[in-house]
Amino acid sequence: MKQVITAKLKLNLSKEQKSLLREVSLAYRDALNYVSQVAFDKSRTSSANKLQKLTYYDIRDEFRLPAQMACNVCRQVGATYRTLWTKVKQNSQHRKQGKTKKRYKGLDKAPHFGSRTCNLNYGRDFSFVKEGVSIVTLQGRIKVSYSGYQKHLDLIKSGQAKAKGAKIYYTPSNKTYYLLVGLEIEKPDIQPTDLRRISGVDVGQRYLAVETDTQNQVSFYNGKPTIHKANHYQRRRQSLQRKGTRSAKRRLRSLSRRERRFRADINHQVAKKVAKPNSLIGLENLTHIRDRTNPSRKGKKASKKQRRANREQTSWSFAELQSFIDYKAVLNDSLAIKVDADYTSQSCPCCGHTSKKNRPNKGLTFHCENCGFSLHADLVGARNVAMRTLLVRQDWASTGSLSACPSDSSELSDVSSDEAKAARLSRFAELRWTAETSQGAVI
Repeated sequence: MKQVITAKLKLNLSKEQKSLLREVSLAYRDALNYVSQVAFDKSRTSSANKLQKLTYYDIRDEFRLPAQMACNVCRQVGATYRTLWTKVKQNSQHRKQGKTKKRYKGLDKAPHFGSRTCNLNYGRDFSFVKEGVSIVTLQGRIKVSYSGYQKHLDLIKSGQAKAKGAKIYYTPSNKTYYLLVGLEIEKPDIQPTDLRRISGVDVGQRYLAVETDTQNQVSFYNGKPTIHKANHYQRRRQSLQRKGTRSAKRRLRSLSRRERRFRADINHQVAKKVAKPNSLIGLENLTHIRDRTNPSRKGKKASKKQRRANREQTSWSFAELQSFIDYKAVLNDSLAIKVDADYTSQSCPCCGHTSKKNRPNKGLTFHCENCGFSLHADLVGARNVAMRTLLVRQDWASTGSLSACPSDSSELSDVSSDEAKAARLSRFAELRWTAETSQGAVI
């Protein structure tokens, strides 16, 4: 199996080299806006092939971009329009379902590209050499030295990672150019016996992550500072949006980038602590979690409290956190898998009783109405995820194949996915967290 990670390399440019990169990045941006307008005039087409036939020679003649970069421009614009069309269709469905009355206006005018980013292809637009990295410009290639995270530098220099595409990225705040390179690495050939530590991770908002392993080692990662900071950014946004001036809009863009960096930094810190060496890490499969937990409020106006809760939920970056855990686990000779998240916070790990009433008022305390067991609700969720992960490991050891769906393939080969999931949940209901569990046994 292969894993793709992104290495952020700081380019150490001379004044002349910085001028050349500025020239090519601005030309690339102008070409994007030109092709975007052509796509808008041609019935908002998202076909990269059609755009390339219409604009390829104009891009080469007017903007003087190399051949491969001219093709990348058409692909990028086509991908942008496909994303916008997807949002238009989703908005149409939501309006029919009564979830919103607002019409999506993303395709009312041609999308505008403002940042200085260039998509590059390895071997054509850039390549690694002894002196650093060779990058194409409008005046020919330049060789630039770079610096970055030492683990990423070692992967590049040793040849263990295969370079894929890259982006030239410019940060206006410190006037620095970076090269964001996709590195494809081989996942280690891990056997079940290599992974002696089994852990489960429950993600949330009040606690970004709660981790526990079968040795009952527990870690809580509080999300209160993150929520406090997010509320601060929200108040700043409201204040700037009321002004509506050009400087306010410029400040809003800067604020958005700062908040995104803040969330990514927090998620990186949590993921680094969770992705311990030689571990099988269980994560919840939270696909479509917002649709499942946010029922339609047809005909009702949301209260101020509900609007705040909705805002906090939409800003919940659990997918980013799980992706960080996934790739950091590979670098530590570990493995992260996803298991069913159903009823993890409602099932008692001691007796298996499942009920919404086990979470009084949806609070942080879990109290089983059957056996009286009480514990922190998020820790209960992490324990259930850990037990399900341990079951996956046991099936892996017995069958020789890893699957996040711990079930007998012979019995469920001709049934639907819903029935297969029901069978897995039935097996999960038999799991019990006991003193023996910490020794590697599931009862």
